[in-house]
Amino acid sequence: MAIKAQPTTRVDPIVTTRSDRLPPASPAAERQAVPADLLKSFYRDMLLIRRFEERAGQLYGMGLIGGFCHLYIGQEAVVVGVQSVLTPVDTIVTSYRDHGHMLACGMDPGRVMAELTGRAAGYSKGKGGSMHMFSREKGFFGGHGIVGAQVPIGTGLAFGHKYKQDGGLCATYLGDGAVNQGQVYESFNMAALWKLPVLYIVENNRYAMGTSQARASAGELFQRGSAYGIPGEKVDGMDVLAVRAAVSRAASEIRSGKGPYILEMNTYRYRGHSMSDPAKYRTKDEVELIKTEHDSIETLKRMLVTDGHMTEDAVKDLDREVREIASQAAGFAQSAPEPDAGELWTEVLVEG
Repeated sequence: MAIKAQPTTRVDPIVTTRSDRLPPASPAAERQAVPADLLKSFYRDMLLIRRFEERAGQLYGMGLIGGFCHLYIGQEAVVVGVQSVLTPVDTIVTSYRDHGHMLACGMDPGRVMAELTGRAAGYSKGKGGSMHMFSREKGFFGGHGIVGAQVPIGTGLAFGHKYKQDGGLCATYLGDGAVNQGQVYESFNMAALWKLPVLYIVENNRYAMGTSQARASAGELFQRGSAYGIPGEKVDGMDVLAVRAAVSRAASEIRSGKGPYILEMNTYRYRGHSMSDPAKYRTKDEVELIKTEHDSIETLKRMLVTDGHMTEDAVKDLDREVREIASQAAGFAQSAPEPDAGELWTEVLVEG
């Protein structure tokens, strides 16, 4: 007999649970340690991701984006906090919910949107779409459409860093659903054996497609590497400063040669799994509770205004600025030419 999932209004608090390996940093210390200009850049970057994704959703509804499209709305603090710690030599790889990662690592919004709409100006010349675009210049080695497939790739990128002795690490993102995939544990084993410089970032948005984490995953996700001696930590992924502090500590451990580290980011996606998902497995009350009490962008905005770093007018001006960037990206994408038919035969075979 099929078991029907029941929506629930109960939302577990988004908490921070740290491992015993590193001492916790107080929220006040995290806040004071970040200069005002950096706080404002965090706010701008998160806001840009959200406005870009909102515009991408509009284009999808107009039929200008085909295939699958997974929006990052709600999870912006994770990638912005992580990226603030990474260096130019580091690499990034993620799954198919990847537009936010592209923007956070400095990829051009116009070219990202052009790829979403299948245009020749896109990062993969219109052949990759939402889930498969790359930028070697930015150290971004793609979104990947197969659940968990990016984890062995990220582990391999980390092996490359160790082999070249360049001091870099690979930030390898995966979701709470991917944590149950077998190749993830093969990667954990190899990374631990060889002490590879890889940071596994579990973006736990509570629902793997339509299945809640509580119904699909036993135990604590940040402890999934304990059998291999990989330390882990649970982080409030709706707080960009908590993310930055946790990644700073973990990256220091990794760069010192101690091997891989797992950070479970407790976050939340406001939209469905993809644009075709009505998200009936959760209630509107649940989503609204997160939006009103835990939204990362609103929280940081209040902090900036309360601490006197920005005025309400400056906040409105910045919102207009990023909306214009998203609008220009959409305009560029719609006016860019489609790929020539000959592109079907390029970059599919490399002769050794």
